[in-house]
Amino acid sequence: MENSFVTDAKKVLKTEADALGKLKDDLPIDFSGLVKSILNLNGRVIVSGVGKSGHIGNKIAATLASTGTPAYFVHATEASHGDLGMITEQDLCLLISNSGETIEMFDILTHARRFSIPVATMSSSCESTLVKAADFKLCLPMVDEACPIGMAPTTSTTMMLALGDALAVVLMEAKSFNAENFKIFHPGGKLGAKLMTVGQLMHKNDKIPLVNIATSMKETLITMSSKGFGIAAIVDDIGCLVGVITDGDLRRHIDDLMDRNAADIASLSPITVVEKTFAFDALNLMQDRKISVLIVTSADNKPVGIIHIQDLLRVGVA
Repeated sequence: MENSFVTDAKKVLKTEADALGKLKDDLPIDFSGLVKSILNLNGRVIVSGVGKSGHIGNKIAATLASTGTPAYFVHATEASHGDLGMITEQDLCLLISNSGETIEMFDILTHARRFSIPVATMSSSCESTLVKAADFKLCLPMVDEACPIGMAPTTSTTMMLALGDALAVVLMEAKSFNAENFKIFHPGGKLGAKLMTVGQLMHKNDKIPLVNIATSMKETLITMSSKGFGIAAIVDDIGCLVGVITDGDLRRHIDDLMDRNAADIASLSPITVVEKTFAFDALNLMQDRKISVLIVTSADNKPVGIIHIQDLLRVGVA
């Protein structure tokens, strides 16, 4: 019995994967035109659907909005009872209906036509009313649903979701939407933590364990101990970073440590980051280089901060 569960699950996944393959090989011919229209849009992409298509539409609208394309989901039923007022002449409507004959969508279509609002329809039925009336026809391949009775939206909704993702990502790339832009729309949670910058988290001013190259190791050890990072940033007479001293450097020179100065012990050309470095990039760098502390430098190579791996973990970057 248990083996049959696995077999059935694999069959579903194969059915849906094959459908995505067909969608990739036969991408709707109006796809590029829709992208260009959205790029020139002064308003928002208004996404609408009913039932499972509505759930998919809600997700597509959310993905578009969070990746730089203003979008909003309007439930087709609510639209007929006042929410049509949310749709302006500056917008574009993306109607999602597997059959293309969803009655609740017709009021939105009529409203769009009345005010010359562009319409795109995503559907598996190219000869349907909603598709024929659309300016941009996103016809999905005719494939079987993955469910055993062939009626529950499964394969069709998977294709809708994937095509919506493709639309959002293509628009992202066309707009050069980057991680800094993404951060603006995701300030909270783990994503927000990862997209924080080193400059927001670093210790600065008198918290930085700064030591001049001519400083004795006795004074250097005092600085390292008092600051608590297990490292000293070694600077020259004009304040530029020339190296660092870590616990490992101390162990390597333990025999004559107190007879030397900071310049003798320091490891040169240390790994550094700048204030604009994203927190997750800093964490990856630390993990790759197997270090726990990074010196933050300015454009002229002067230390402006220091960040410990625990500072990153504490805010949830990992």
